Amino acid sequence: MSINYKSQLGYGIYTIPDISVLLGYPRYKVARYLKNYLDEKLMISKYKDSYSWSLDGKKKAVNFLTLIELYTFFILRDGGLSTHKIANARKEISDTLKSPYPFANSKVLHDGNSIYYYFKDLMIQVGTKQLPLEKVIESFAEKIDFSGDDLASKYWPKGKSSSVVVDPKHQFGQPVINGTNINIEVINSMHESGEPESVIRSLYDLTNKEFNDVIKFYKTAA
Repeated sequence: MSINYKSQLGYGIYTIPDISVLLGYPRYKVARYLKNYLDEKLMISKYKDSYSWSLDGKKKAVNFLTLIELYTFFILRDGGLSTHKIANARKEISDTLKSPYPFANSKVLHDGNSIYYYFKDLMIQVGTKQLPLEKVIESFAEKIDFSGDDLASKYWPKGKSSSVVVDPKHQFGQPVINGTNINIEVINSMHESGEPESVIRSLYDLTNKEFNDVIKFYKTAA
């Protein structure tokens, strides 16, 4: 199986600063995870050529599905799971589901202590191959939409109640206002330069909520 997303439009492109803003983690931590964990432990497989690349020999960039994998990885680490356990889980799920992006798959779940995945209508606990009895929580149901192939298709950095969405098919995957192709960075830049809210809303046909969601996104990111 050979997959190469990096040369195609519609898969997004995210540098370390982008990832930091979208996932809400400091740049140093994102850079460290990319270098030490993804490169050396989690992504070494027959799919390794498809997930990231250098823009100028120094700056690392990843595609949308790797962005979602990082999101899942951060959640698992924050939940107390070790890097070793996460790496083993990722390999097992990738091998079973034949997926280069197992942590961006709707079939993967976790309850804070263990990792699970669906396979042939069974819910399997990683490392046991047994049906778990614990109540399983879908870790990213509030922030991720999935497509028909079970892979992540959209990411809602502030949750689905917000108008801000990351869709790799729009604006090279940079955040936009849901249902439009409006790059929210433009809205925020105009606001910071002193342009009246009424003018910005009229120019881009924005609702009050859409405008406020954009401003809130950048305030919390800062």
